Formats: sequence, C-alpha cells, structure tokens
Amino acid sequence: MAGNMRLSKSLARLRLVVDSTGFEPALRDVSAIYGLKHTTCLIVRANVGTKLYPFFCTTYPRCWTDIYLARSYFKIDPVVGSIRWARLSVDWSRFQRNSPAVDQFFEEARLHDVGTSGLTVPVRGPGGERSLFSVSSDLPTQTWAKISEGLSHDLQILSHYMHEKVMTVVDIQAGSAVRRLSAREKQCLEALASGRLPKQIAASLGLSESAVRLYLRSAKRKLGASTTYHAVAKASLFELISI
Repeated sequence: MAGNMRLSKSLARLRLVVDSTGFEPALRDVSAIYGLKHTTCLIVRANVGTKLYPFFCTTYPRCWTDIYLARSYFKIDPVVGSIRWARLSVDWSRFQRNSPAVDQFFEEARLHDVGTSGLTVPVRGPGGERSLFSVSSDLPTQTWAKISEGLSHDLQILSHYMHEKVMTVVDIQAGSAVRRLSAREKQCLEALASGRLPKQIAASLGLSESAVRLYLRSAKRKLGASTTYHAVAKASLFELISI
C-alpha cells in the first residue's frame, strides 16, 4: 500500500473512535495497515503538575499488560524514560540495558511476544502534555532498519493525531477553540502531510520557501500546536484538511 494511502487509511480509522473502548481495535487496524506487530499509546502527563499516566492503550497481549502494570514497569521501562530526552522518533536499539532489572524487563517482554524491534515517538504539547506512541515488529534487524526509516514521517503525524484524539475522547483536557485556516495554510499542511519538504511545497504552489514556512508557522499558531507535525494532526482531527 502506498505510503500516503496508509497514513490516510490510518487517520480515517482513528477518526471513527468515539469512546475509550474504541482505541484498542483501532490501533490493531493501524498495526495491520503498516504490517506491524503492536501499537501502543501512553499519555505520560495531561498537563504540567497533573498525575502521571492518565491513559494507556495497547495491542500487546493482555498477560504482558497485566504483568507490566502489576510490577510498575513504567518506572524502569527505557521507552517511558525517553520522554525526558527524546525529541524525534527513537529506535529501541538505542536504549541502554544498564541494569539487571532492565535486562529482565526486556527478556520478559520478548517472552510475552511484544516484538524484537520498535520505534517510539515522543509528543510534547504546548500546555505541558506529554505522550508516547510506540510500534513494534518481529522483522529481522536489517529488514526493520530499512522499513523503519520510511515509517518516521507517518508516525510523527499519527502520534500527534492519537495524542489529540485521546485528549478529546477521554476528556483529559478541555479543548480550545480553533481559528479558521486560510486556503494557503491548508495547502501547505496537506503538502507537508504527503511528505514534501518546504522547498518542494514552494515549487508546487508557486511560492517562495520563506512564504511556505510563514504559512506553516501561522497554521501552527492558530491550531495551538507545538510542531508542524502536531499542526497537521490537529488540522486532520478537526477535519480542516484532507490527508
């Protein structure tokens, strides 16, 4: 399935979720669309000063989820710890296994069919919100390395979309009014979602690159987004653009 078609199909599936029970089956469908083993979303914090981990949804086996929660593995899981330093997607091969407890954690995860490889995308909202969106795979290491490179763009958008969708559906955080986007702002966001760079967007729209960046910054500000990927996700969530 073509890259942008997979993203469009995944966003359309997530758009159908109307309550918290709908997230797990939706994530299973997203996993199938991309040929992944599992997909997980963890809201680490809804706002500055609020309690940790108010929402958690995963396609992992139930037995592993039960063990993870019972043993408070949030405290030692390097994936969760990455929210403190990561800004872009992180391949799980980068995580340090620097203690017996972490070694045991990874071995248990492997035995419970979590997947041998994975990517995690941190999301940082403008109000202090923090979340993590992770995908895993059982593909051979070299195959995964090639495929994961092409996943980063889509995962940046999916992670922010999922973050906003959870905040809205679970009502963790009250939504704010969204200002109307101009036609150019919509065009630039849609082009960015398709994987084009500002220079390429400028050429296709007959604009200067600086004008494109200005439109993207303006859209980000109107949507209350922390990054341009966040702006794309919010615009899609509110059905302001088509992806």
